[in-house]
Amino acid sequence: MSERQTLPVIPLRGAVVFPGVSVPITVGRAFTLKAIEEASRGDQLVLAVAQRQNVDKPGAAELFDTGVIARIAHIQRGQNGVQLLLEGQTRAKVIEYRAGEVLHAVVLPLSDVPALQPDDPNFLALFKETRERAVELGKERGVPEEFLTRLVEQVSEPGAFADTVAAYLEIELGDKQELLETTSVEDRLRRVLVHVQRQITQQKAQDKIKEQVQEELGERQREMFLRQQMRAIQKELGDDQEGEGLGELRERLAKLELSKDARTEVDRELARLERSGRESSEAQVIRNYLEWIAELPWNTRSDDNLDLKHATAVLEDDHHGLEEVKDRVLEFLAVRQLRAKQLAQTADTQVAGAQHSDATSAPQAQDAKERKARAMAKGPILLFVGPPGVGKTSIGKSIARSLGREYVRVALGGVRDEADIRGHRRTYVGAMPGRIVQGLKQAGTRNPVFLLDEIDKLGASYQGNPASALLEVLDPAQNDTFTDHYLNIPFDLSEVLFIATANFIENIPAPLLDRMEVVEFAGYTEREKAEIAKRYLVPRQLEEAGLATEGVRFTDDALTSIISRYTRESGVRQLERRIGGVTRKLARKLAVGDDVDRTVSPDAVREMLGRPKVHPERANENNEVGVATGMYYTPAGGDIMFVEASVRRLQDFRGADASLQVTGWGNVSLILTGQLGDVMKESARAALTYAATHGEQLHIPHDRLGSIEAHIHVPAGAIPKDGPSAGVAMATALVSAMSGRAVRKDVAMTGEVTLRGHVLPIGGLKEKVLGAHRAGIKHVLLPRDNEADLDDLPAEIRASLQFTCVGTLDEVFDIALLPAADADGSHASQARAPGVGAADATPGATTH
Repeated sequence: MSERQTLPVIPLRGAVVFPGVSVPITVGRAFTLKAIEEASRGDQLVLAVAQRQNVDKPGAAELFDTGVIARIAHIQRGQNGVQLLLEGQTRAKVIEYRAGEVLHAVVLPLSDVPALQPDDPNFLALFKETRERAVELGKERGVPEEFLTRLVEQVSEPGAFADTVAAYLEIELGDKQELLETTSVEDRLRRVLVHVQRQITQQKAQDKIKEQVQEELGERQREMFLRQQMRAIQKELGDDQEGEGLGELRERLAKLELSKDARTEVDRELARLERSGRESSEAQVIRNYLEWIAELPWNTRSDDNLDLKHATAVLEDDHHGLEEVKDRVLEFLAVRQLRAKQLAQTADTQVAGAQHSDATSAPQAQDAKERKARAMAKGPILLFVGPPGVGKTSIGKSIARSLGREYVRVALGGVRDEADIRGHRRTYVGAMPGRIVQGLKQAGTRNPVFLLDEIDKLGASYQGNPASALLEVLDPAQNDTFTDHYLNIPFDLSEVLFIATANFIENIPAPLLDRMEVVEFAGYTEREKAEIAKRYLVPRQLEEAGLATEGVRFTDDALTSIISRYTRESGVRQLERRIGGVTRKLARKLAVGDDVDRTVSPDAVREMLGRPKVHPERANENNEVGVATGMYYTPAGGDIMFVEASVRRLQDFRGADASLQVTGWGNVSLILTGQLGDVMKESARAALTYAATHGEQLHIPHDRLGSIEAHIHVPAGAIPKDGPSAGVAMATALVSAMSGRAVRKDVAMTGEVTLRGHVLPIGGLKEKVLGAHRAGIKHVLLPRDNEADLDDLPAEIRASLQFTCVGTLDEVFDIALLPAADADGSHASQARAPGVGAADATPGATTH
């Protein structure tokens, strides 16, 4: 048996033959039948080898390289093929497969590798343990004990016993093939023992589960029988409340116009509910599910009010300013109005055609109406971005009122679980739908205005990312089949007008942001705040304080005082709180009978609110050397900031505070203080490099270009600062300190700088300019590429300020720096008055 042999091959699908084991198989493939015929004419030997892949005609690539030389012990032909009984004889290694009409294999028989020491106690213990565990497994499976005893007595050789047990194991094909390829008897015994022990554990667990299921089924069958008898008795007594409740639910569900798949799911769950006991936990879960289905607005929608005049009046009544937002809403209504006219004729024609046909065409009429509604429903998904308190949330309610739709608001701040959006699966205890479905149930219509508040505050955790769940909700191409995990049936969200709000657009994931149309909310000017206070805030606070009929009024100066000295914000929330503080103190005085002046003046504001809480920066009172006025923007609004610079020779500098950040630059040292971020530090270094390399052009004395220490400081050191837009102000302050030329006190500037002295565009221009205007600035320098942003400024701001668009630092210095002779400011203001002189003569600068 040690020489090579060429044998016909019988490929086996999903089975492995082991030596010493007889296996019955059914053969039906033509090439296998020919292999059997060839073997029957000879010595009855074949190679039984398992297929790697389940294909009809396997080749060498689809067959394993190790099989078993088997003898055909019996052949029986039947209607379903040929029945064979194969007796495995010995393992064999395939040298090569030879294709032909019959697949042949050149094989080399393999012998078992016996244990190194057959009498070794460890090996004997392994063999004994394998035999005992195999018997235990057979008993667990219900194999007769006589058969197990006879098997153990007859097969005494360890290798043969391992093969016999392996043949009866219920394991994967790959595991069986691995056992076949293991020629070491000891290794094969160990692997068989592992599989046997695992099968015993599984069998015991399975028996335990089966026993528990049988007990539970017996209890449930008994409970179901008793409940059927109870229902029959209640019906005879006329007290069938359960049947009445279930009948009412069935009627509500029958009235819903659901899709075919949804109707199938609902009917299936309703049938399960009818079969379940009334008090069973499963019945409660199913009933809650069906109640949710019945209460959702599957076909209920509100009619849109497309009257543009009405919408304009509502928006103007509710909000002052916000012209861009109002225009976008009115554009949306105008488009819907025109589309409605275009679609009406087509849809009505389809409806009329269906109604004039036979009665079976009624669904066609309904389909035509549905298509018309869906065609009109597609609209933008808006994202309102802006600082707090500017009206992003409240205008969503106004949009709903102008459209005549229901309004739903969902707060997303701090949401960290995907299930909050898509719901929990019903397998969980206490499962419920997500916030989208809950909002629709609250609205009662399928086309509400749905406000997703604070979408930039979404979090993420191990429970999933809710921002990813919103991708389907906010995609008009997908949300018509939105599937909540709890409902597990699609709901059409295409008719919902989604509006999201955010403070920081940078916190919104790019794929989610791409699905929304961004509408930016800028901060209010002081005049706009005063107007909002007079129209809305003061009347509301007087009403809440019970002073609506007491004749209390605020003067314009009092409101201006509250705005400028007690609030610091882009919106009006703090302003309303301060006004509320004044009205509450007035109400208290009136309640105790004090004589109160019902006209609120600035002095009364100071008396009731105390000392001013806000101290905004004001324009510099004098033209100073080394002090430039920059502009910045935060979510609370824009303002000015001073950039201070000082230069000294290094030989006069004996030491440096360890807390200062000193950066060596050749024979120049740069100190930066004021909690500056990395970007601002880089801007300062770029400004210093430009000043050092253009010293002669900038009229900087030679002694200021040698071994010097330049110190740049931005006040309010407790507040971190960063951003590139302070580059122009840093360069101006530094050149002023190095050249000895004073900076104009009435000029504020913004822009990023480069080493070549170019001025690059920045963001937040509107807020920065508003802050500069509040501070008393008269002249603003801004990058030339930001010139188009001036159109966003209110008309009164553009009229009261002079704007000069610059492209290089030289243009900035020509306007912002005074001649050395004018450093005291004695006649500098006349020489550089806004709109005349050097500002107009600067080459390349554009003055507005």
